Amino acid sequence: MWSYIFKRLLLMIPTLLSVLTLTFVVIQFVPGGPVEQMQHELRKGAENGAPFGLRSHTGVDAQLKALYGFDKPPLERYGLMLKRFATFDLGQSYFRHQSVWSLIVSKLPVSISIGLWTFFLTYLISVPLGIAKAVHNGSRFDIATSLVVLIGYAIPGFVLGVLLLVLFGGGTFLQLFPLRNLTSDNWAQLSLGGKIVD
Repeated sequence: MWSYIFKRLLLMIPTLLSVLTLTFVVIQFVPGGPVEQMQHELRKGAENGAPFGLRSHTGVDAQLKALYGFDKPPLERYGLMLKRFATFDLGQSYFRHQSVWSLIVSKLPVSISIGLWTFFLTYLISVPLGIAKAVHNGSRFDIATSLVVLIGYAIPGFVLGVLLLVLFGGGTFLQLFPLRNLTSDNWAQLSLGGKIVD
């Protein structure tokens, strides 16, 4: 068993390198990368009369490429990226212009909260449902719930998410959940039990 676990852990290394390589290729060579994005912002600033808007291309492209490291050969950029990731230096976000670590830390509480609620809801529904299906094997209940589960697996997650938003988030259907924020507007005034339910 330990050898199997060790092999699976070792398999993570080529998987991670493959994901990093694919990400590198997409970011470095597909149009619309950080350099093009900054050029677009500077041109838009020039059209709107901003004092530092891009008025001519002379030297600006070279400076932007140097700023984002695109003045180096691709293989050298790839090596630098792997070295930075190995030392947990995630750098700056191209589009948010702030530290990637600070972005991760700012979003982590919400991600952990959603992950925990998903975990609890999944087991609070699936374990009793599995027991009920085992007890009533072959019944109409078993067949109907199997059909619902199969449909749930067949529908892509993002489509099901949009459908649930339309059904339960307002519009012409039920308004059970708010479409904005993670809590209701009166969350601060709710009791502890009310906050948990909310």
